Amino acid sequence: MKLTVLVDNNTLIDRYFLAEPGVSFFIEDDGVNILFDTGYSEIFLTNGEKMGFNFFNIDYLVLSHSHVDHTWGLEPLVKRLSEEITEGRSFNRAELIAHPDVFKSRSFTGVEEIGMNVDKAKLLRYFANGLSEKPVWLTKKLVFLGAIPRNNQFESLEPIGKVLINGDEVDDFNLDDSALCYKSDKGLVIITGCSHAGICNIISYAKEICQDNRIEDVIGGFHLQEPSKVQMDGTIDYFKHLNVKKIHACHCTDLTSKIKLAQVVEVGEVGVGFSIEY
Repeated sequence: MKLTVLVDNNTLIDRYFLAEPGVSFFIEDDGVNILFDTGYSEIFLTNGEKMGFNFFNIDYLVLSHSHVDHTWGLEPLVKRLSEEITEGRSFNRAELIAHPDVFKSRSFTGVEEIGMNVDKAKLLRYFANGLSEKPVWLTKKLVFLGAIPRNNQFESLEPIGKVLINGDEVDDFNLDDSALCYKSDKGLVIITGCSHAGICNIISYAKEICQDNRIEDVIGGFHLQEPSKVQMDGTIDYFKHLNVKKIHACHCTDLTSKIKLAQVVEVGEVGVGFSIEY
């Protein structure tokens, strides 16, 4: 499997791409092309096309969750696909893989909408429906984890804004948050968007689904932005016993958290243009 970063908060030195607070990865495995999240704007297209990727030939569009920094790039993507139809050109109708709650409207104090900006009916005109709470295998070795059980006592304790359910606004614990897991020969590779479900909860569930306790890498957002002492201490203790040699924490992982993680595991550099193979 090969993973390339199309969108992150940072770019790599001497690689002249655009960055924004968000996530988008292009994943290639066993002849299958996967777009994982779309960032906040059209820059995943700009960066990806500069890197040589073809967004009209993807097999899966995977959304880690609904937040703006992971899904608002969908609007320019739909525009591109619509233009292809107008010009009489065809494209591969990729399957949309996400938790079914991904389309629920979400708000945050002072912000009217922090969820999807493309509705379900419109998106499914361009993509096949693969929404699922259960794990979905995209290739023989790569799986979408679906709904993540939240079993530990130090993560996913506080809601982020409100979610609209049956006309009522309730606290949002981002139950749509999910991740990918790849079964490499050396162990599991966990691929996350923001880890609202808890990075440790995600890893534990990936071990269960894939029946492998070995972890080769964890790449993506860890949702450690000024975390509570309870969350940070619990996460450090978990990684201390995880026996993983290197991780690639990015996006929503602040510098202080990376420094603390680096006390128990090597933290690798990540940015737009970064590419890694497993």
